Amino acid sequence: MWRAWLLFDPRRTLVALFTFLFGLALLIHFILLSTDRFNWLESPRAKPAAAAQNAPLPAK
Repeated sequence: MWRAWLLFDPRRTLVALFTFLFGLALLIHFILLSTDRFNWLESPRAKPAAAAQNAPLPAK
């Protein structure tokens, strides 16, 4: 395994790896924020069917 580090500069390789992983994490989080189910910053957007389903019963 140590011979692999002779081919690549460890600092540049680790910086590239951490940059890639950080970019991947940002991409995943922004994809999740764009969904209704996993958006933890805003309240879920009400859907017409869900709003009618949760409506109270009419008074008699």
